[in-house]
Order: sequence, then C-alpha cells, then structure tokens
Amino acid sequence: MLLIALEFLGLVAFAASGALAAVRARLDVFGVIVLGLTTALGGGIIRDVLLGITPPTSLRNWPYLAVCAATALIVFAFHPQVARLRRAVLLADALGLGVFATAGTTVALNEGATVYAACLIGMTSGIGGGAVRDLLLREIPLVLRKEIYAVAALTGAVCVGVGHALRLPAGPVTVVAAAAVVTIRVVSLWRQWNAPVARPPEEGTS
Repeated sequence: MLLIALEFLGLVAFAASGALAAVRARLDVFGVIVLGLTTALGGGIIRDVLLGITPPTSLRNWPYLAVCAATALIVFAFHPQVARLRRAVLLADALGLGVFATAGTTVALNEGATVYAACLIGMTSGIGGGAVRDLLLREIPLVLRKEIYAVAALTGAVCVGVGHALRLPAGPVTVVAAAAVVTIRVVSLWRQWNAPVARPPEEGTS
C-alpha cells in the first residue's frame, strides 16, 4: 500500500509539473491536460512498449488517467497557488522519480529483461515523461542540459539491478534504491549541482 501511495504521489507531482509547464506556455485547457497526462504516464508507457506489454498498464487502469487529468485541471484552475508550492512539488517529483525508476527496473526484471536492459528501462521510466513533455513544448529535454536528474534515476535502477543479481530481498532493496534517488535529487537541488557541460568554442577558432 505504501508503494502504491508513493506511485500515485509521483503521478500527481509529474502531472502537476507538466500542467504548470503547459500553463507557462499558454496552452489551452485541453493542452494542459494532455501535457499533464504525458508527463505523468509517458515514462511508464515507454517502458511497457519496450517490454511488449500491450496495452500499457496505465491505459488499462482508469485511476491512473483520472488522477492525472484531475491534477492537471486543478493546476489549470489554481496555477498561481500551485506555483507557490514549488518546494513541495519538487520534493514530490523526487519521490515520483525514485518510485518510477525503481519500479520500472523491477517490472523489467520480472518480464525477463537482463539486468543491463532493466536498468536502462528503469531510468527511462523515470525520465521519459519529462523528456516527452519538453519535446512537445519544442525545448531541449531538461535531463539533457541541466540538473542531476537522469543520473539519480539511473543510480536507483542500478541499485535494484545489483540487488537482483545478488539475490537480495526485493522489497528492502527497492526502498533503499528509491531513497537513494530521492536523496541525490534533493541534495543536487539544494546544492544546485549540474552535470558538466563542454566549454563553448572560442570565437575566431576554426
């Protein structure tokens, strides 16, 4: 029940972040809902497609769609108030990232994927929705240009993969891995860490 509650908390956070991005881009109410759904469910849908699970889990269970759509509508109606809850939204987003990355890895392992493939699929589960959101807004995905986000998701996925390879109990390993993702994400936001980027070429050089 705790994992289910955390999963829905992550869905709400991801849907809210997508809806807020849509509001800032001046999309209409339908666009806000679509972007909220895409951000929250996109990673899971990509995961299921890669694993051959059709139709994707989130499209077979109406509560997923209902919760995300309702969140997007609330953000549309009360976006000034939601925007002021930035820290709470970021913390919930970190929780969602941890849950989705570790759960995605576990699902992939249960479907027979190798540890290597499962870790990559788990990372994609966590970051896929946000990347699709940015592409729909014609932006370079955030995970490719700033913040420690994909690295945090991959760390959690690798923890689950290593635990599976060592035949450790799945439950405790998943909790520890999700906590590692949240910790890395929160500390990176607090310390304003970003992945290194290449220096721009000097002007006048060929």
